[in-house]
Amino acid sequence: MAGENGAPLSFFTTQLITKLKVDPLRKSDITAIGFTTFALFLGAGNLIFPPMMAQQAGDNWLVAMAGFLISAVGLPALTIIVLGRLSSVNALTSALPQWLERSFWLTVFATLGPAFVLPRAVTVAYEMGIKPFTTENYLLPFSICFCAVSLLLAIKPGKIIDIIGKFMTPALIIMLGVLVVTAMLNPQGSTSMASESYQQTPLVNGMLEGYMTLDAIAAVAFGWVIIQAIRDKGITEKKKISYYSYLVALIYVILMSTCYLAMGYLGASSSAISADASNGGIILTRYAAAILGPLGQVLLASITLTACLTTVIGLTNANAEYFKKTYQFPFAKGATIAILLTAIISNVGLEQLITFSLPLILILCPVSIALVLAAALSLTNNIRLKYLVFTALVFGTIDTFSVLEMLDTTTEQMLKQWLPLFEQHLSWLTPCALILTCLFLANRQAKIQQPAMG
Repeated sequence: MAGENGAPLSFFTTQLITKLKVDPLRKSDITAIGFTTFALFLGAGNLIFPPMMAQQAGDNWLVAMAGFLISAVGLPALTIIVLGRLSSVNALTSALPQWLERSFWLTVFATLGPAFVLPRAVTVAYEMGIKPFTTENYLLPFSICFCAVSLLLAIKPGKIIDIIGKFMTPALIIMLGVLVVTAMLNPQGSTSMASESYQQTPLVNGMLEGYMTLDAIAAVAFGWVIIQAIRDKGITEKKKISYYSYLVALIYVILMSTCYLAMGYLGASSSAISADASNGGIILTRYAAAILGPLGQVLLASITLTACLTTVIGLTNANAEYFKKTYQFPFAKGATIAILLTAIISNVGLEQLITFSLPLILILCPVSIALVLAAALSLTNNIRLKYLVFTALVFGTIDTFSVLEMLDTTTEQMLKQWLPLFEQHLSWLTPCALILTCLFLANRQAKIQQPAMG
């Protein structure tokens, strides 16, 4: 991206501002919000998915990565843009019955918050950032300190852009840059033959891997933070918020795509040191140790801790923002409760919660994507939107049972035969697309008839 005086971005921004006649934010503010958005999404999971996928894809890793970027980056970017067009984030579900709307948001923020993602981020930060350097178990004191720092940084919503976008994200980018550039100068192997699943349809398999990052649902939650960050800069008009959401999404796409491609390169060029790796975390750990020795382990630990910290701050902020907007619950109290529950769950019962919460997230993902697509087609005010949600819920549940291997053989074979895209865990897509098409055509017909009746 061009810098403060960079011609491409400067010209693009100036022309759009002139055309739309909006009051411009400072470039530093736009960049900071875009950097914050990138950091919110970049958790440890996002770092370890691409290396493993690229190693398995072998010679086809770039094609697989293209598919990965379509779903893992494209869907969240679309969500940011769509949410920026709405009058408020909860307008996404305003046409639903109140019980269904409240149930959706409460489930989203519970699973992306203290019930699953937040405590998982804390434990991953400990496992990759602290545990390699000690033989003792320091999870309890670490989780207390980590959560306390997260709360201090999240409790002032107006400062989140300054904290993450202007300080933490640049540091994170620099550390990632050091790791990647060093790796490119010292590759630890060459691409190998693609595994069976990546020989025939690498693009499709890459898209499925990107879908399974579940960042599409995270984007719905982070929307509360991103849109509020734009509003905190004094931008309140709908057209202006929409315009800046496009710029933020553009910055996010550039940064996240670059990061994913870099992590993919590490996986594709790691055959000499981690051909037997079972996950991307092992690949990164061995790579860092091979090219930088003990310093590499420290660097990787710092990257992991920073990435997890920004995610925890962002999700804590999103939880508190939701309860403040919806239930008028004090922001500081909401953030404190979310962090306290996270600290407790990080130390007791996390595995059981993952067993319970993962199915909920897998089910919520198609529901969230369906709602975003409806909003993209300007269907958020359609009272029939509930049928779309119920359809995504039913078929998303079927996909979830398949992913978790909870279906018996007979049912599995029957669904493979009769349900489109079942084997790709996307059986919800076809029926939801049909309902969206029907709603869109009905909505268009109603608009045509309305002037005629007038």
